[in-house]
Amino acid sequence: MTLRDKTAGEPPRSWVRAVLYDETIRGWVFQGLVLLGLILFAMWVIHNTAANLRAANIPFGFDFLHMRAGFDISQKPIDYTLDSSHAQAFKVGLLNTIIVSVLGIVFATIIGFIVGISRLSSNWLLARAATVYVETLRNIPLLLQLLFWYKAVLSVLPGPRQGYMLPFSTNLSNRGLTMPRPIVGESFDVVMWTIVVAVGIAWALARWARRRQAATGRPFPIFRASLGIVIGVPLVVFLGLGAPLSFEIPELKGFNFVGGMVVHPELIAMLLGISLYTASFIAETVRAGILAVSSGQTEAAESLGLRNRQTMRLIVVPQAMRVIIPPLTSQYLNLTKNSSLALAIGYPDLVAVFAGSTLNITGHAIEVIAITMAVYLALSLITAALMNWFNARVALVER
Repeated sequence: MTLRDKTAGEPPRSWVRAVLYDETIRGWVFQGLVLLGLILFAMWVIHNTAANLRAANIPFGFDFLHMRAGFDISQKPIDYTLDSSHAQAFKVGLLNTIIVSVLGIVFATIIGFIVGISRLSSNWLLARAATVYVETLRNIPLLLQLLFWYKAVLSVLPGPRQGYMLPFSTNLSNRGLTMPRPIVGESFDVVMWTIVVAVGIAWALARWARRRQAATGRPFPIFRASLGIVIGVPLVVFLGLGAPLSFEIPELKGFNFVGGMVVHPELIAMLLGISLYTASFIAETVRAGILAVSSGQTEAAESLGLRNRQTMRLIVVPQAMRVIIPPLTSQYLNLTKNSSLALAIGYPDLVAVFAGSTLNITGHAIEVIAITMAVYLALSLITAALMNWFNARVALVER
């Protein structure tokens, strides 16, 4: 078998020489060999695992998901009882993981940006305090910080009777944060849809304002206008429907509160530990991004008479975001994966509930571990996709 060179007039050459000297053909051949090797390796792993399971008389399958769980979960964002299935327990653990990950990302981002900007402040005390925060928290293992907040801070709080009374009938004690529980009325869904529509209108208004400013140079008070739309319009609808929202106030009876809702100490410790720890890394990312912006940008803003806050908000931070976002994405992924350390303080996340209790009860280790790994992989890929989309949106050069 022979192949003819792409260049006309050259004599034919053997397929061996084509594989060795033609870059295109050589690349396809080597990629095919690597793919074939991966397929064979995967087939060997699957066959070997199945043979070992048969030899050990261990069943394989996902029927255990429909079996009765038989264990309790301390924090349940959805309905769950001892008679619920392992699939329902999986949902509870997954939701708890998503809750601590999303809230942790929000808090860590806010704290990280504040601390990162504070490190560059001209105020000596503020800058040094931010430096101490960063150098202390990022050099202590996260597991020790979680244990500190749970064992040394929250566990030694007084009981509900002697707990700290906070505004809005909220109590902080060793049982957690007890607060009023919202009770929605029948027409509250109209208010929620109004909020969605108001956010859409504010987004469209912001796009129009940017195009208008680019065409005419005249700014538009988009922040105040959007705030008025997002808050004012739903508020008018809410009051017009007779305020279809009430609150169940917790009452102290005996040694504990009755009614209301409770944020358990495990969740508080997780949020404190994982947010403050990740924020110390985000702060350094923010500081590096700001320092990457040319000093000429700041000098130009000062020559135009802009204040320091305006310069930071309108000039420096938007340009620094192209440097900040890629490493910020890595910190978000780390935070999501580090949430699995919740097992150490008893927070019922996916690892504690599914890879812990369900695995020990059913014995389906391969299935449980595979599902858990797939969930964390999916959460990481979704986070990375959202951040890549946001990175493309804030890019200086539109594509």
